[in-house]
Amino acid sequence: MKKKQLLLIFGITLLISVLAVPFENALAGAPAKEATPGVADSYCLSCHDTPGFRTTLSSGEELYIGVDAVMYYESTHGSRGYACVQCHTEIKEYPHPENTATTVREYNLANYETCRQCHEDKFEATLDSTHQKSLADGNMAAAVCTDCHGIHDIHTPSENRADVPLMCEKCHSEIYNLYEESVHGAALFSEDNQDVPTCTDCHGVHNVTGPTAEGSFHLFSPQICADCHANEEMMMKYNVSTNVFDTYLSDFHGTTVVLFEQIAPDQETNKPVCIDCHGVHNMRKVDDPESTVIKENLLTTCQKCHPDATENFPTSWLGHYEPSSEDTPVIFFIDMFYKIVIPTTIGGMLIYIASDVGKKFFNKRSAK
Repeated sequence: MKKKQLLLIFGITLLISVLAVPFENALAGAPAKEATPGVADSYCLSCHDTPGFRTTLSSGEELYIGVDAVMYYESTHGSRGYACVQCHTEIKEYPHPENTATTVREYNLANYETCRQCHEDKFEATLDSTHQKSLADGNMAAAVCTDCHGIHDIHTPSENRADVPLMCEKCHSEIYNLYEESVHGAALFSEDNQDVPTCTDCHGVHNVTGPTAEGSFHLFSPQICADCHANEEMMMKYNVSTNVFDTYLSDFHGTTVVLFEQIAPDQETNKPVCIDCHGVHNMRKVDDPESTVIKENLLTTCQKCHPDATENFPTSWLGHYEPSSEDTPVIFFIDMFYKIVIPTTIGGMLIYIASDVGKKFFNKRSAK
């Protein structure tokens, strides 16, 4: 064979070798990328892309270590060209360093902090969350990054808001069941209503907080409700009055809560906020027989704070309605009376005082 032909064959072979790894990844659905020398994805997947691939830990638990190549290359990381060793930084060759984790959970907790390498801001936000505080207190089951986002099948936050409570259900199944049957959950799952709040709208995304967290989640919870219920554009779509928030703030309960927010923001209030009357995860429509604020059930709701309340006690509360001449004529006319009498009385006193001062001033001038 001629020398030129040999050189041509050698050149083509070398070119194919160089392009083999990125071409392989491209076929699998991932963009071509620069592979870490000697540790291409194909090297890892030659073993790990094996269905049912697992290892047994010292506790006897089996740790699944298989990685479906197609699934990975369709994930957020794989589709953007991130290589295995960018997360598994301690693994460069086979045999791998010894795994010292004794349980699957211990293994996951030892590895989730790798997310911090690229997502520092999100990771920092989790440090003050209810989950992280629970983990620090010894609750090994408290959620970490990979529990919510997955491991090798990570995807960008879904546009389908129903995925959020389904994710939280993995740990909070009882709360999920209440939410699913609530006015919010029913609208989300049965009507595909993307306006209703899900878990993260109330509790936060990475900085998850809740009633067990230190601080005043309960005290400031009306602000969470106001995000939707004080939004005129959104409430107009469902023929729901935005006046509910203003009327709450103007009554005795709401006024006291506002004072607590301003004077003692770190202390809890013993005055009811929205969730005390309507429920937390189980709030219902106001005409639902199981609603805690429907007329038949309202006395029981009031008795949580007012144990001596009698049958007529709830009638003293207007709900979230302003008094009207049709529904509450006595309160309406008394309210109108005071709105007229008080400004008139104060205004008359001011006029009298001003005229008296003026009279004395002119009398002094005239006496000179």
